[in-house]
Amino acid sequence: MKAIVSVVGKDQMGIIASVCNALHAQKVNVLDISQTVLQDYFVMIMLTDISACPLPFADLSAMLEKSGTEKGLDIRIQREDIFNAMHRV
Repeated sequence: MKAIVSVVGKDQMGIIASVCNALHAQKVNVLDISQTVLQDYFVMIMLTDISACPLPFADLSAMLEKSGTEKGLDIRIQREDIFNAMHRV
């Protein structure tokens, strides 16, 4: 199953590394990344494969949110099908 991870916050060194390490620890594979810095804000969207993740989706979401809060970031995850349904024109 695929999921979309979004990360927003003040730019700081190591954001990509810390998010990727947190995902790797839960056997989440990063398939694609788009990131940019808008003035002082870091914005990243990742397409991931969560098929091998041992955690239930709600626990993975809570873990990422907690990890983001500790670093001053907003990290969210959505299942790809829900993301696509929400963004259909």
